Amino acid sequence: MADAPNHQLLIHALGADLAPVRRLRPPLWRTFGWTLLLAAMAALLVWHYGLTPMLTRWRGAPDLAWAGIGAVLTALVAGWVAFSLGVPGRPVARAWLVLPPALLWIGASGVGCLRSWVAPDTVVAATMAEARGCLEFILAFSLPLSALLVWLLRRAYPLRPVLTAAMIGVASAAGSASLLEICHEFDAAATDLAVHALAVGLVIGVNALCGGRLLRPRRPIAAR
Repeated sequence: MADAPNHQLLIHALGADLAPVRRLRPPLWRTFGWTLLLAAMAALLVWHYGLTPMLTRWRGAPDLAWAGIGAVLTALVAGWVAFSLGVPGRPVARAWLVLPPALLWIGASGVGCLRSWVAPDTVVAATMAEARGCLEFILAFSLPLSALLVWLLRRAYPLRPVLTAAMIGVASAAGSASLLEICHEFDAAATDLAVHALAVGLVIGVNALCGGRLLRPRRPIAAR
């Protein structure tokens, strides 16, 4: 009982310099903000390029439309998973929810390769220079999107920072690929698809490597 006052003094001393922490919004609300950002970027591209070229391509090759839908869903689901992983106690198994839309995105994109083999005269394929432009587009848009998500999750506490960063990479790469659909003039031939896969792989890999380090929980300074 004699130690009780000392305990109270210790508690008051430890809590004297604590700063109030603003509570993070739920993952679903933050995903909604992420969706609005992608929508704003899409609106700017539509304002510049218009919707007619994209809709014309989609009417001629519906698989491109499904690939675009898959990319959008992948970006949104991966963003939500990343925000969820930033909350301790949320199940890691949620990361598997990215798989169905990603399979739609990848599978529908691969149909273009089959069409280029079966009916090559119906395919408008990109040259290597044009495919390189797609690579640059995805990388250029993925950089600010990844940086924004990492910044938003720095205030969170992801217990699996590498997986969270990988989800950030998936969300950013898929979001960039969906934006590319607005101004992409070519079918998903093998060369173009390989370049897209390279860009997406680079974005995910760099995020997992660098973003994982940035998202690691900061260790409290030990008392001396």
